[in-house]
Amino acid sequence: MTGQKVRWGILATGGIAATFTADLVDMPDAEVVAVASRSPEPAKAFAERFGIPRAYGDWESLAQDEDVDVVYVAAPHSAHRAAAGLMLRSGRNVLCEKPFTLNAREAAELVALARENGRFLMEAMWMYCHPMVRRIKALVDDGAIGEVRSVHADFGLAGPFPASHRLRDPALGGGALLDLGVYPVSFTQLLLGEPADVTARATLSEEGVDLQTGALLSWDGGALASVHCSIVGGTATSASVTGSAGRIDIPYGFFFPERFVLHRDSRDAEEFTADPADGPRNSLKHEAAEVMRALRAGETESPLVPLDGTLAVMRTLDAIRDRVGVRYPGEAG
Repeated sequence: MTGQKVRWGILATGGIAATFTADLVDMPDAEVVAVASRSPEPAKAFAERFGIPRAYGDWESLAQDEDVDVVYVAAPHSAHRAAAGLMLRSGRNVLCEKPFTLNAREAAELVALARENGRFLMEAMWMYCHPMVRRIKALVDDGAIGEVRSVHADFGLAGPFPASHRLRDPALGGGALLDLGVYPVSFTQLLLGEPADVTARATLSEEGVDLQTGALLSWDGGALASVHCSIVGGTATSASVTGSAGRIDIPYGFFFPERFVLHRDSRDAEEFTADPADGPRNSLKHEAAEVMRALRAGETESPLVPLDGTLAVMRTLDAIRDRVGVRYPGEAG
C-alpha cells in the first residue's frame, strides 16, 4: 500500500462520522470511497454531502466492497461488536469508535477475530494519537515528574438529557461511563497501565444507566487515580498527573489539550503549547494518519493504541459498572 491513497469506508452517518469524514477528505493520502447505513436515505444524503461515490443501505454491501481498505465504524457502541465483526470477517481492516464495545467480552471477541484473520484493528481513541497527549506521555515516561503517584481526570456534560436520548438508553449502552468516562480511564491507563483494584460509586437514572460515576483506581506500587464522569453536570474536563518530583496540570479538554503546565521541584513552571502546524486541537486527522501509517507498514495494530491496552480499559470499565450495578440488556449477571 506504500505510496498510494488509503481507501476508506464509513459505517454510520451520525455526528462523529461526519466529523471524521470531514477531516479525511482534507487529507491528500486518504480517499473516502463508500458509506453505509441501515437504510439507503441517510447513506445517500451523507454521500452527497461529502462527495462519496458509493452509498449503501446495508452494512453487508460495504463489507463486500473490495475497493475499501479500511472501515471506520461509527455506529452506536452497542452495535460495535456486530458491525466491526462483520467487517473483519469480510476481510476489511477496521477503526472502531470508542468505547470499543459494551464490555470486555465483546472486545476480546473482536480482537481474536482480527488476529485470526490477520486484519488491522484499532480503537478510535484519538486522544492517544494527539500530539500534546503524546508529549505528556513522553515527559512522564522520561521521568520528568519522577514516579507517578496519582492521576485525576474528569469529563462531564451539563445536560439535561431527556429519557429518550441515547445517553439515557440502556439498549444503546447509555450512561456517562462508556461515553465520557472512557476518556479519564484511558488517560489514566495510558500512564499507569491496568489498575490492581477498583472502587466506584454512581448516581443511576430511572432507566438504570449511570448519570454520574466516580471511581478510585489503585496500583500495587501505591499509585492512585480518581476519575469522574457525568451527564448531569458540566465539569472542568481537566486532568493532573502528580509524581515524586513534580506535576503536570492539563486544563479544560485534557484529551485534546491546547496547553499544559509542567511543575518540577526547584524549577520554574514550564508551559507547553500546541504547535499550530498540527492543526486544530480537536482534529481527528492524527488518528486517521496513524491508521494509514500502520496499514502502509503492514501492521495489524497500532503501537499508539495497542489492542491489549484497549482490552485493559474495557476490563476496568466492566469493573466500575460491576461496582455500581449497571448492566445492559443481554448481559449476564
